[in-house]
Amino acid sequence: MTTTSLPPPAPPPRESLPLGVAILSVLVGIYGFILFVFGLLLFGAVVVSNPYLAVPTTLNLTGYELAAFVTIFGLVILGIAIALWRLRLWALVLAILFLLYELVAYAYAGAYVSVGFILALVILVYLLAVHRHFT
Repeated sequence: MTTTSLPPPAPPPRESLPLGVAILSVLVGIYGFILFVFGLLLFGAVVVSNPYLAVPTTLNLTGYELAAFVTIFGLVILGIAIALWRLRLWALVLAILFLLYELVAYAYAGAYVSVGFILALVILVYLLAVHRHFT
């Protein structure tokens, strides 16, 4: 007597990537890539010039510190883009952190509402509207 085995069941279909999330992911990825490359170029500029030159910021960072900050921030933004593309729930958490960062920058700057704050708010509202797609 021969028994025939049934093929394994197909995995459940993955929900499609909403168009707005796809566009947002690509734009955030481009921004992160630009920041990453700019950070690397800043490292090169610091090595060629004076590495102990204080960059005129409120934090009085050296060139290496500023270049490291920009490079790491670019990598974090690239991570957010990947999380958005893969519909990971922690992308929503990072969007909330981005909004909180913009709120702090808004409080520090004074009475001016920045474009970054409005952008962070729009991104968070949109991601909350399509949150059922995230795993």
